Formats: sequence, C-alpha cells, structure tokens
Amino acid sequence: MARAVDEVIDGGDLGAVEGLFALAFAQEGRAWVAPFRAAFPEVRMQTVALVGESDTVVGRLCRSGTRTGAWIGRPGTGRAFRNVREVHGLTAREGRLHDCWGLQDNDDRRRQSGLRCSRLTARSAACPVTPNAART
Repeated sequence: MARAVDEVIDGGDLGAVEGLFALAFAQEGRAWVAPFRAAFPEVRMQTVALVGESDTVVGRLCRSGTRTGAWIGRPGTGRAFRNVREVHGLTAREGRLHDCWGLQDNDDRRRQSGLRCSRLTARSAACPVTPNAART
C-alpha cells in the first residue's frame, strides 16, 4: 500500500502500476488514477496507520489536494481540501495488488471544496446519497 500511495497516487507514476497491480486490476487502477491526477495534480496522501493480516492491508490515510482540472464532469475550481480522512483496504497476492475498497469523508471534502450535495445527482460518485434519500 505504501508504494502504491507514494509512487502512483502522490507521484503520478502510471508506469509503476504495472509492477504493483495484478494485470486485471492494473487497467482499472490506471483508468481511475489518470483522470484523478489530472484533476488534482498535486494531491498528497499521508499514511496515518497500516494494519496487515494474511493477504489484506488496511490503511488509515489523510488526503489533501486542489482541484485544478475537471473531475466528474465539472471544471476545475482551484479550491483545496486538506486532511480528508480515508480508510482503504487492499488485497495482495504474489506481491501484487488484486483488489481495493475505500471509505472517504466525502462530506468534509465537499464542504472544504465549496461543493453542495444538492448540485450533484444522487448517482454521482462524488455524492452517492443525498441527505433526504438517506432518511427514506
């Protein structure tokens, strides 16, 4: 996980994906990382804690960045978010990452970035549940 964060997310080295990710997962990883890095070119993730057992690693991280490019169909804003809390889990086999999942404090990220959930659709990756939909 540490190398994936340092080299791919923070460093933007898409070539490192080939050596870190399993073949099937590498294509998915590049498809997400490339547009994310274009929208947030100076993004940084700080590793707070890592816990591993068997083939699974779970990390508590904080992410910071400034959206200077388009993301999820919206133009860059120049607005920053700092120290947004995240938890990510990775499955590794034979020295390569095969799967990942993550939880992110997107409400905090939107607040800091000046985005309001009501401006996005309920199906958007940036706003998966509208406040009213969660109560129904």
